[in-house]
Amino acid sequence: MPQRTGILLVVSGPSGSGKTTLCRRLADEGEANYSISCTTRAPRPGEVNGLDYHFLSRDEFITKRDGGEFLESAEVHGNLYGTLKSEVTDRLEQGADVVMDLDVQGAAQVRACTDTVIRIAAVDLFVMPPEKEELLTRLSGRGTDSSEVIALRMKNALEEMSHWPNYTYRLLSGSQEEDYSRFKSLVVAERMRISRLPDA
Repeated sequence: MPQRTGILLVVSGPSGSGKTTLCRRLADEGEANYSISCTTRAPRPGEVNGLDYHFLSRDEFITKRDGGEFLESAEVHGNLYGTLKSEVTDRLEQGADVVMDLDVQGAAQVRACTDTVIRIAAVDLFVMPPEKEELLTRLSGRGTDSSEVIALRMKNALEEMSHWPNYTYRLLSGSQEEDYSRFKSLVVAERMRISRLPDA
């Protein structure tokens, strides 16, 4: 029996959709490896290099980016973020599954990747929040953000939601447990796909 290639599960969705919670839970349960991103921003209190992020200087990041080492990268609020190909492809080739929590731009870069391992492994899912009222409640839930910040997040969320037709799968969000059950079912189904087996 040939060894299967791992799945690269790319998960997108607006702030408040619950995508990060889904990805981290899958990794915490040992079902997949959570891909660790690189960033040029300074570590926040309690963050550990190599665990939360790979913290790089701007020069280090640009050198790696220009050398084609990133699967995807972007600049957000003046800081650079990206995922090293080596973080992903080595695991996939060993048959391990990798989950990535990416915005719509990052997901588009993964889709455009010509690397054979990535093309065989990649599956993308958009987590669609419920009604706008529920999304607004989720975005307001922390109670620490101003109405202007919440309004901006809502505007960004609605713009991101317009990209869902670009994805293979869409998860209409309900309760956390319902979402995770469906999310895990997708992973199980993708593991059974014959086309994931080399030389099949």
